[in-house]
Amino acid sequence: MAFLADSLSRIKPSATIAVTNKARELKAAGRDVIGLGAGEPDFDTPENIKEAAVKAIRDGQTKYTAVDGIPELKKAICDKFARENGLTYKPSQVSVGTGGKQVLYNALMATLNPGDEVIIPAPYWVSYPDMVLLAGGTPVFVEAGIETGFKVTGAALEAAITPKTKWIIFNSPSNPSGAAYTAGELKALTDVLMRHPHVWVMSDDMYEHLVYDDFTFATPAQVEPGLYDRTLTVNGVSKAYCMTGWRIGYAAGPEALIKAMATLQSQSTSNPSSIAQWAAVEALNGPQGFIAEHNKVFKERRDLVVSMLNQAKGITCPTPEGAFYVYPSCAGTIGKTSPSGKVITSDDDFVTELLEVEGVAVVQGSAFGLAPHFRISYATATSALEEACKRIQRFCGNLR
Repeated sequence: MAFLADSLSRIKPSATIAVTNKARELKAAGRDVIGLGAGEPDFDTPENIKEAAVKAIRDGQTKYTAVDGIPELKKAICDKFARENGLTYKPSQVSVGTGGKQVLYNALMATLNPGDEVIIPAPYWVSYPDMVLLAGGTPVFVEAGIETGFKVTGAALEAAITPKTKWIIFNSPSNPSGAAYTAGELKALTDVLMRHPHVWVMSDDMYEHLVYDDFTFATPAQVEPGLYDRTLTVNGVSKAYCMTGWRIGYAAGPEALIKAMATLQSQSTSNPSSIAQWAAVEALNGPQGFIAEHNKVFKERRDLVVSMLNQAKGITCPTPEGAFYVYPSCAGTIGKTSPSGKVITSDDDFVTELLEVEGVAVVQGSAFGLAPHFRISYATATSALEEACKRIQRFCGNLR
């Protein structure tokens, strides 16, 4: 359609949202479908956070706020960074947006010029490359395969940097793989970045609190203080606080960048919901004990899913350190034929046929830039996960 902007031709709809919608449609049509596409906790928002929102409504906190966050929330964010990450920020270095997605988008829109390159380790969250393209930049992919635990090596990062590199987008624990970098693994990357002072770091720490097996989280600016002045540390309340629908994300970084992001936000969405902001204040300042309780359940689910998938013919599933995803390889199923006569030639075929035959909705690895894999979100009821894994085992067992 000639009426639409050329920039739209550079991007595609989110694959994870597409899978979730397809599963919903099939369910509505009466199909027995287990949807494992959505990256959101099945736990409800904790009561104290809900109450803070109700109180905000009753107290009349329903007007426009400062464009990029109320002072109370910015203070809570500064306190969080100091308490949990050993990072010192002033409120003027903090940006609050309508979800982490807007914060990332604002930062890229505010900094990228045509020809600027952004290094994105693959597998990656589906939105990173499209955001870079929309902002006029060029995504540069660095493959981090199953053999390196889905983690980028210092040598691979070094090889990807050019004079045009503006950012590296770093995500640990990762969506889609759940891979999380130790402080030592991070140091290998920050050492490389210290040799290239023109490269900025966008650290997406959204899954910070979702780590297992005594893993200790670290973030780049914490591991290498020399990167502080060129790092944007992004986080939010969606995942750990079970607040996906509240749409509050935040970031801290250099004041000039934060100011530019606020200018952009002032001409797009303006402030995030005032009520959700007050709920986020309570989330960050209030009791944190439920996170460990949720993680205990997530870890049990992770272990169940990894164990059952590794019993499926042709599937190899590593054990991730964090988030609530597994990213198994389906390489062992490629070239096989399903009972319907369909030959599996790619992970796209694998997930399409799995949905058709067994009613299990997962996301193909090609959407995350690393095939042949698929992503499963285990942030859903244990009984549903068990049944889904049984169906995957059956599906793989029936391939010839």
